[in-house]
Amino acid sequence: MGVAFVKGHGTENDFVLLPDLDATLHLSAELVARLCDRRAGLGADGVLRVVRTADEPEARHLAAEAEWFMDYRNADGSAVEMCGNGIRVFARYLVEAGLTEPGELAIATRDGVKQVRVGASGDVTVDMGVARFPGPDDVKVTVDRRVWPAVAVDMGNPHAVVFLDELDEAGALLDAPLVDPTPPDGVNVEFVVRRGDAHVAMRVHERGVGETRSCGTGACAAMVASARRAAPDTPATYTVDVPGGRLTVSTREDGHVELTGPAVLVAVGEFAGDLLGSVG
Repeated sequence: MGVAFVKGHGTENDFVLLPDLDATLHLSAELVARLCDRRAGLGADGVLRVVRTADEPEARHLAAEAEWFMDYRNADGSAVEMCGNGIRVFARYLVEAGLTEPGELAIATRDGVKQVRVGASGDVTVDMGVARFPGPDDVKVTVDRRVWPAVAVDMGNPHAVVFLDELDEAGALLDAPLVDPTPPDGVNVEFVVRRGDAHVAMRVHERGVGETRSCGTGACAAMVASARRAAPDTPATYTVDVPGGRLTVSTREDGHVELTGPAVLVAVGEFAGDLLGSVG
């Protein structure tokens, strides 16, 4: 028996979307890892399960604010608080599937309800909330015996931002960088270089995935850390280049961070439940 899926990406940060409108799917970590496997599965950086908020026990308290809950899992099967590229793809799917109208919509996540602006086509913008700098001030990141200071940024999920002169200083990033101290649930690490005024480029190693072509929350973390160095507490708009494309990140007067970028659906199909394990 086949199970429906949709494949999408935001600046080549790619996802398998599982429409679970009747809340019948059970996503084990093993199943998610199989789906994300680029040789034995569908291949993706993560899975986005589309479910009504009222039908999802861990999100039911948000049902009055948002009809749909984004149940996001990393490629290793771990549940994640927030995904900036993923929520844009999620919103694009809701519109393309006729589950909501273009315009302003609210989407529930493990990091609360996010407000999204999505048109019938084009880029999607999401209010990512307020960035926090939780400290400590002496975070260190190590790659191949090279050690750099890092800035801890919380975008609903944890980040460590490292400023470099050249992106290739970070090496191959085949293994997770060592971060000291490391948050209990791990951390995403962004390596950032300045390209010009209000313009940076970055690479990212995501917890539970590895190096990815893009990371939306990571782009926000890179932007707010860069803006803090240049002009603290001043609203700004940055261009953030990632290996998979380009994102725009802005800070507003109220401190909220907005992320804008493409959200593309590339395929619709079914995967074989008997090959990839039980989903119900």
